[in-house]
Amino acid sequence: MEYRGYDSAGVAVLDGAGTLIVERKAGRLANLETELDVTGRDRFAGTAGMGHTRWATHGAPVDRNSHPHRDTAERVAVVHNGIIENFATLRAELEADGIELSSDTDTETAAHLIARAYTDGPAAGDLPASVRTVCRRLEGAFTLVVTHADEPDLIVAARRSSPLVVGVGEGETFVASDVSAFIEHTRDAVELGQDQLVAITRDGYEVTDFAGEPAQAKPFTVAWDLSAAEKGGHDYFMLKEIEEQPEALANTLRGHFDHGRIILDEQRMSDQDLRDVDKVFVVACGTAYHSGLIAKYAIEHWTRLPVEVELASEFRYRDPVLDRDTLVVAISQSGETADTLEAVRHARGQKARVLAICNTNGAQIPRESDAVLYTHAGPEVGVAATKTFTSQIAANYLVGLALAQARGTKYPDEVAREFAELEAMPAAVQKALSTVDHVRALGQQLADSKAVLFLGRHVGFPVALEGALKLKELAYMHAEGFAAGELKHGPIALIESGLPVVVVMPSPKGRAVLHAKLLSNISEIQARGARTIVIAEEGDDTVRPFADELVEVPAVPTLLQPLVSSVPLQVLAAEIARTRGYDVDKPRNLAKSVTVE
Repeated sequence: MEYRGYDSAGVAVLDGAGTLIVERKAGRLANLETELDVTGRDRFAGTAGMGHTRWATHGAPVDRNSHPHRDTAERVAVVHNGIIENFATLRAELEADGIELSSDTDTETAAHLIARAYTDGPAAGDLPASVRTVCRRLEGAFTLVVTHADEPDLIVAARRSSPLVVGVGEGETFVASDVSAFIEHTRDAVELGQDQLVAITRDGYEVTDFAGEPAQAKPFTVAWDLSAAEKGGHDYFMLKEIEEQPEALANTLRGHFDHGRIILDEQRMSDQDLRDVDKVFVVACGTAYHSGLIAKYAIEHWTRLPVEVELASEFRYRDPVLDRDTLVVAISQSGETADTLEAVRHARGQKARVLAICNTNGAQIPRESDAVLYTHAGPEVGVAATKTFTSQIAANYLVGLALAQARGTKYPDEVAREFAELEAMPAAVQKALSTVDHVRALGQQLADSKAVLFLGRHVGFPVALEGALKLKELAYMHAEGFAAGELKHGPIALIESGLPVVVVMPSPKGRAVLHAKLLSNISEIQARGARTIVIAEEGDDTVRPFADELVEVPAVPTLLQPLVSSVPLQVLAAEIARTRGYDVDKPRNLAKSVTVE
């Protein structure tokens, strides 16, 4: 499962004689393989074991933070996906009891707590019961896999808001976060539900809920072969990552609202510093820049602060006016984007505060910033950004709410209401994904087009820009995004018979005036023979006469609409590219991380 991205790896094996053998190493999997060659692979003899590839969230990617983690007596080993949000409280409790933790991770707290439950109390001597006891105390998202040296024929795994599947073989049983880990051995699988635990042996499995009651898991058979396994059964990574957006959004939001307040991941400036902000610059490149354009609408609306959105490559060369009360929001998926990094350094040199929005823990831009908000979208293999784009939008909204909270431009109940609307967005995006088949069919029809135009107004304008960029990146077609009000100021000259024009409609409820004006714009291009593809919210019947093709997305608050309206445009670009015979995941001339100016 290396395709998911990782920065360290480790293994643990129960030898059946009461010994737990562990090896772990930071860096690529090859580093672990080299270490095993040095220390002796023949040490790893047993019939129960686990491996893990970590993507750092808590603690730098170094050996001591690599999984598996063990308790002080080295009897329990734990690997973990996700984030334990209350780990600081649990860590303080363990340290107060005299336990010295050896890593910076949230995962290690689980190992010590499980070891303590296994030794003392009502769950003593019962590994599944010990894990259940600890899971009931954990907050956040997690999949835990646990072994104990006293239980050489047993592995226990549990999940909350993080995937876990069981592979059922002949004389062997597997647990993994994705079937691709075991599809080479069996296609028979079982999907665990929320707050469920599974105890596996070579002969089978038993599923319970966190209270210890028997629970039903969902059996299924994997229909795709090994070569498609890492793509989750999809033709290409990009479509898989498009469909991961609900989970990515939930991960971006998780842990950032606590006791009625928006919380950043790292904050090296005070609340007073945030209150003193009198101007905001957003600097970014490409898709991240489009997310910044959307941020401008939300931040200005919620905080009444002026916001300028700058291409990072232009920012420092025009000598922007910055001072200690300026906040520069730097958006970069990789955290290493050269233009954005140089913009950050220029801003710091002018004494401005910098807040980074990034998807990569420990990257250079976060390290050089005064505050950080990680998107936690997970690794993205496709070069053209999809889930990282929508996660950046969500993170931008969190920044806006944090500023509104600090400045008092929104009352606590208003911040809570806005955050609750954000929390509803993963479900809305999941619903928007129901348009995929319709949009893919439309993409096949448009594959022979010479050009496509995209129109939008308000937050729909940056969405139009992003839709055009996706088509340029993937299908190598001429594509342009315009603010629809600019149509008569030049771009209408491009309209001709049969030209596809994609229109991102605002809600008739939230922006009635803009909705009416955009209908007029569509009439103008229809009169000149264009083919209109309209993205509109469900129930907007007024748009039907103006749409040659109508794609409906869920009705959501106006500022949040980009999260759902972006989805069909991503699918459209990918399908046009695929139909034209291009590599969707690796478009020509592009790199995933741009590390040179």
